Amino acid sequence: MFSRVKQLKVPGRTFVGDAVSGLVMAVVSVPGALANGVLAGVNPVYGLYSLIAGTTTAALFTSSVIMNVDSTSAIALATSDALQGIGPDQHLPYLVVLTLMVGLFQLGFGIFRLGFLTRLISNSVMTGFLTGIALLTILGQVGDVTAFQSSASNRIVRVFDTVAHAGQIDLATLMVGLVTIAGIWLAGRWKAIARYSYPIGLTLGALLVPILGLESVALVGDTTVIPRSIPDVHLPDISLIAGMIIPALAISIIGLVQAVGVSQSVPNPDGRYPDASGDFLGQGAANVATGFVGGLPVGGSLSGTTLIRSCGGTSRWANIFTGLFGLLIMLFAARFIELLPMAGLAGLLVMVGIEMFKPARILMVWKTAWIPRAMMIVTFAATMTLPLQYAILLGVGLHMVLYALRAAERVRLERIMRLEDGSFSEAAVPETVPSREVLALQPIGGLFFAGAVELEEELPDVGDAERAAVILRLRDRDEVGSTFLGVVRRYADRLRARDSKLSLAGVSEDVLDQLERTGIIESIGRENVFLATPGYGASLGKAMDAGERWIKEEPADGSGP
Repeated sequence: MFSRVKQLKVPGRTFVGDAVSGLVMAVVSVPGALANGVLAGVNPVYGLYSLIAGTTTAALFTSSVIMNVDSTSAIALATSDALQGIGPDQHLPYLVVLTLMVGLFQLGFGIFRLGFLTRLISNSVMTGFLTGIALLTILGQVGDVTAFQSSASNRIVRVFDTVAHAGQIDLATLMVGLVTIAGIWLAGRWKAIARYSYPIGLTLGALLVPILGLESVALVGDTTVIPRSIPDVHLPDISLIAGMIIPALAISIIGLVQAVGVSQSVPNPDGRYPDASGDFLGQGAANVATGFVGGLPVGGSLSGTTLIRSCGGTSRWANIFTGLFGLLIMLFAARFIELLPMAGLAGLLVMVGIEMFKPARILMVWKTAWIPRAMMIVTFAATMTLPLQYAILLGVGLHMVLYALRAAERVRLERIMRLEDGSFSEAAVPETVPSREVLALQPIGGLFFAGAVELEEELPDVGDAERAAVILRLRDRDEVGSTFLGVVRRYADRLRARDSKLSLAGVSEDVLDQLERTGIIESIGRENVFLATPGYGASLGKAMDAGERWIKEEPADGSGP
């Protein structure tokens, strides 16, 4: 883990780009950090501490070079549920213990190389959970946007209670919230300033207060005083550990799954995908550091990572600068932070919740099969009705039961070679994809949920392969899950990046229907899907012939074989 610190030495031009990226990220992240503190139901300053300590520490130790680690909406909401019933004066000692325990769990997962545990949450479970989080995030802002604080404990009931007491809504507060939402939405559609949409929208909402003299609008300064000094160090109260075990375990799982989602989507600058267990170590170290200063638990943020990259960040320094600039903003711009309206932060969170909705992801799960669909619905319902730590654990438990029923056997790969007489034989699967060869692979075992994740780990590394044709034979498969389809898409993308391609052979009509409904067939190309035929090996033979012809063709850059 500590060897990654050596990667901090970067060229001067890259260093400047990382500094600029870190500054932009800090400007964007400070309002989000405050908002996540509000979402967690604690002092908003604790969200800032997460940015300062968590983001900086994670940058030093994660396997992902530019993964942004910060407080996220899912983790903030789970933290809120974990602290439910605890008085505000006791939030800090409980939060210190909770965050430290999250970090220790994650360090343990990393030390013992337990990256494979993320397979215990299928794509359908995670989709249902995050969709529920998105809706809860939006519903949870009704009080701050309207200035009517319902006494109802359930967020859905609070909405109806607010409507029933519409006459008690403060119109000035509502206007600030709506202007913030509109500002973020409009700025986000202007490409030149899209990356700054959150601070722009929040600034517009904040300016209404002094310009129009809206004295009834609550400000951050009315809730807390932003410290003008570095965070204090807090030691954990050992007596609180027992009550925080379950919430800490659940939050650690949420953070790890989010981090894996980032690492599977964003390769390192060298083109290789990060090691999940290595990211666990870095994330664990970040939460330990954050816990000692009283910050919220942190996790991998895909939106933050994307912003870092879009701003030109290419090394660990981008996130280090994010944390350092966040500290400077807190120290020297505290007065401006205190002038931010609470309704503006709530409006910001409403937009976060809206952007968390992924209709394409939901439809993909819905269109695959009834079991993933049912798992998504059950997890969504649990997220909306149960404390979040139990909702995610229920999703994990549900997945484990179904996995035991449908994917009990381990997945393995075998290579299929075509002999001179046209027959086929098995051979050892290479560790890397060979250049300018046809590589036919057949998975053995279940391809649902964890089986699909295991298959992804078994697939040969694309490495430096060029003009290779890889074939996955799906003979006798009448149904595949959304997790497997995600594996196919990612592997096809990796091959395409090396001027190579992925084909599917022995595809049944049912599997073809799933490929079409989910749009995966467009990712791999319809010409690279070969339907199953009555004759044994006929479909595979056609795929091999097509692969050999394609290899002999001129590549897209015009360079010949």
